[in-house]
Amino acid sequence: MYGCIVNKVSGNGKGDKAWKQVEQALQAAEYAYTVRFTERPQHATELVEELVEKKVETIITIGGDGTIHEVANGLIGKDTALGLIPTGSGNDFARCLGVPNHYGQAFERIVANKTKQVDVLELEDKYCLTVTGIGFDGEVAKNVNRSSYKKYLNRLRVGGLSYVVSVLETLRTYQPTTVTITVDGNEMNFTDVWLVAVANAPNYGGGVMICPDATPEDGMLNLCVVHGSSKWELLRVFPQAYKGKHTTKDFVTLLEGKEVLIHSDPPVHVHSDGEEMKKSPLHIRVKKDALRVL
Repeated sequence: MYGCIVNKVSGNGKGDKAWKQVEQALQAAEYAYTVRFTERPQHATELVEELVEKKVETIITIGGDGTIHEVANGLIGKDTALGLIPTGSGNDFARCLGVPNHYGQAFERIVANKTKQVDVLELEDKYCLTVTGIGFDGEVAKNVNRSSYKKYLNRLRVGGLSYVVSVLETLRTYQPTTVTITVDGNEMNFTDVWLVAVANAPNYGGGVMICPDATPEDGMLNLCVVHGSSKWELLRVFPQAYKGKHTTKDFVTLLEGKEVLIHSDPPVHVHSDGEEMKKSPLHIRVKKDALRVL
């Protein structure tokens, strides 16, 4: 039996539209299913517990990266598979897995039932599917989530631009920090740090390819440290990051490992899968093959 978790308001109503199509497909194929609708933050994780107790084999998640993040956090280490119908503004986890944006094609991928195990990033008591960032991009994520323009841009079907708008807004006031990064026991110090992105997947922010070599299937985490640049250099290179072309710049350092500790002076905002978390310091490690996906 399929369990469905639906965020009807994701993508300014795309979630509701997608669910109606998916429900018709489930009924036409005479698949057994049960559905739950999210009503508040973190509700999706609670719904996972209920559906797992009902012995569903797959949880079809209809929503954006935030909803998928919540569902995945309830499924880590369980046999229940995660199926994705992406309806958000970014859809970064679906993008890295090659899940189609078309609702019908995404549904066909789920019912084909070709599962695989993927890694996640473990952050104390939370898990991350794509990228955890501290510093400038943590501040950007905070501003996006608290903005009024995200919903407006979603309505115009250009929700990915909300990240771009927040970058420009945040750049006006953000100040770089001093950061100590310890990767697999090797300690490194960086000054004038704008951001540190710790990646399980190559992209975030609606398609920014911050760590082009990252993959959720290799048991490694990838880091991108942006340090020592001016605001204007950062602004000039930003468009190149959508194609991963920023990595050749002198002020970009790439690292990889299995465990990382990050301290910042002063502490800075942290986001995980685009959701606000806390302030640094931060301890992250790879949890290999922790999530079953379709």
